[in-house]
Amino acid sequence: MTNAAKTNSPPPPELNYVTANRFYVEMDTEIKASFSECQGLSVRFKKETFSEGGANDQQRVLIGPAEFGDVTLKRGLTNDLTFLQWINSWLMPQLIDGNRPERPHSRRNINILVFNQAGETMQCWTLIGAVPIGWKAPSLQANSNNGAIEELTLAHEGIKVFRTGSGNVPIHSGERDASNSFSSH
Repeated sequence: MTNAAKTNSPPPPELNYVTANRFYVEMDTEIKASFSECQGLSVRFKKETFSEGGANDQQRVLIGPAEFGDVTLKRGLTNDLTFLQWINSWLMPQLIDGNRPERPHSRRNINILVFNQAGETMQCWTLIGAVPIGWKAPSLQANSNNGAIEELTLAHEGIKVFRTGSGNVPIHSGERDASNSFSSH
């Protein structure tokens, strides 16, 4: 490559790295809490491998459906009861028409937003059709001065990744689409 070609090429894109300590969680387009920890954001595809006759030096891999990991959020105990009220909608459903349980709008899209040091949203993971599958109260000890940490574990139907969030990410309306799945539109 000549020196002229080197000088005319555009500079490499600048990467904007983020630290793992700047994130928020949104439910219904509102930032609900500053969680101290988020674990389990993952997707794994089922796979099947097989050998093809005569091709002894390699294998074939078929990719199957995706499996999404449960997400556990940890935060200091606060007076914001939004998540507990959501869990209560599963524990104590409203009764209608002869004691048939109803859970209106119990599934939610949850946005997990990560910010850079300048406070700009760098990435947003939307958990589609999330439901609470676990809540854990903090351990209480009379001789401890540690913060009281509660845990919320969510199962979900899928993950969408966006570059920006906080108002730019669609939130679940409480309805399933034509394919009987929750969408983020």
